[in-house]
Amino acid sequence: MSSFTRDTQTPGKFLFKMPHPPEFTSAIAARRHIKQRLIAAFRLFAKLHLDEGIAGHLTCRDPQYPDLFWVNPFGKSFSCITAADLILVNHQGNIIKGGGGGALNAAAFVIHSKIHAVRADVQAACHSHSLHGKAFSALGQPLKMITQDACMFFGDAHAVFPGFHGVVADEEEGEKMAECLGPQGKALVMQNHGLLTVGGSVDEAAFWFIALDRCCHAQLLAMATGCELQEIPAEVAQETSRTVGSANSGWFNFQPYFEMITREQPDILGVDEEGEEELVVD
Repeated sequence: MSSFTRDTQTPGKFLFKMPHPPEFTSAIAARRHIKQRLIAAFRLFAKLHLDEGIAGHLTCRDPQYPDLFWVNPFGKSFSCITAADLILVNHQGNIIKGGGGGALNAAAFVIHSKIHAVRADVQAACHSHSLHGKAFSALGQPLKMITQDACMFFGDAHAVFPGFHGVVADEEEGEKMAECLGPQGKALVMQNHGLLTVGGSVDEAAFWFIALDRCCHAQLLAMATGCELQEIPAEVAQETSRTVGSANSGWFNFQPYFEMITREQPDILGVDEEGEEELVVD
């Protein structure tokens, strides 16, 4: 099967065809899938040095109970997270299931719960204190469209959350972040803090985070040369974003990472005895 097709409107031009995420007929299968993806994302973030200490949290809605989401326990190394560690929480910050006695990170609840509450399309969200994301966030500026990959975040696909008001532990701060992200946004540059990305799947949200951190790195390197940055014209960046910035593109770009990390760490695919049973929430 070809990965592209001819554009019938423009002779000589081709359109890329991106594969679609899988669909599931049962909540059990869907839950097993998202847990595998979530664990793979944690392990991958650790491998790529996108985590730091106790900071950072990745979440995903439960496919059966969309008002609940799975998140990592506070203080657990991304590199060691298993299915048994994942915590299922509600929007009130109550732990419903899982975690093996692990605690909920207050910042994870405050930030992610507000985004999941106002954005029904957001299935997953990623936030971590990656090195290049932190450095770039100190500029208080959006990305410049200086590379093809930066076009993934063209226009309102990303925004700057201005100011820094300390460690996020206030629900109002989470609400402001969700508002800043907007109805279509997939990324925030949180000033003096780091990066946050969202997506319609764990795969998509995780890839946007990896890509955004690398775009930040690329711009910092380019700025360090002292030369004038050559920006891509807005109309070209917008057109490019339709391909490289689509939801299917984000999902598909994560698949090589998933293949790599599961070959290195096949226990990720062992999810899980619990996943063989229907989840019942009172």
